[in-house]
Amino acid sequence: MFNLEEELKKLPSNPGVYLMHDKNGTVIYVGKAVVLKNRVKSYFRKNNHTERIAQMVSNIKYFEYIITSSEYEALMLECNLIKKYRPKYNVLLKDDKGYPYIKVTVHEDYPRMSLAHKPIKDGSKYFGPYFSSWVVNTTLDTLKDIFPLRTCNKTKMEVRGARPCLNYHIGLCPAPCAALIDKSDYRETVNMACDFLSGKSENIVKNLREEMMAKAEQLEFEKAAVLREKVKALESVLEKQKITLAKNDDFDVAA
Repeated sequence: MFNLEEELKKLPSNPGVYLMHDKNGTVIYVGKAVVLKNRVKSYFRKNNHTERIAQMVSNIKYFEYIITSSEYEALMLECNLIKKYRPKYNVLLKDDKGYPYIKVTVHEDYPRMSLAHKPIKDGSKYFGPYFSSWVVNTTLDTLKDIFPLRTCNKTKMEVRGARPCLNYHIGLCPAPCAALIDKSDYRETVNMACDFLSGKSENIVKNLREEMMAKAEQLEFEKAAVLREKVKALESVLEKQKITLAKNDDFDVAA
């Protein structure tokens, strides 16, 4: 039996997400909080609610909550749960419009990574959905430093003697258009990027750390510093993905 007063006393002071259920166990509202204790209690202590919220509170049979490590994670999780349950009293964020994906054109000889607003049957691999375009663009900007892949729309690849673009000279593209990288080596980078985006990140970070330590022991400090920054960048992306990706597997759309 759910005892409201007792459960309210147990609420923590952490950030997190709360789910309100009706008598049938259906999720009727999902919300986020910087301090769960204060936010959830406010529903049952205040009388100046809007008509919608007052009606929602009258239908609450019990609630549950999920603690997160930051307000940012709470925001991500709230969005995913709203999309999952489509709660009756959540008026915003109930559809997938505006939730972008990361698209990897794995069907191409030299795949590209880019933002996509929705998955389509084009033979590409999609990861997401993400909370916003900002999260996708930030992730892509970080990943291209670690997994350099082409971003252009060129159709002709492996043209020997071709002049590579600026991205090649600043280390953001291996210039497959000018045949400066072997197709198998390029595909290995693509596979690593896909593994990372699908949640298989532990080995990648571990290998980079081991390589960093090896370079340091060999007194190659500049190379070790570059690897250190890559590890930091990957850990930053992992923080953004921890809640955004609802599953640890790929989202494949095959034509």
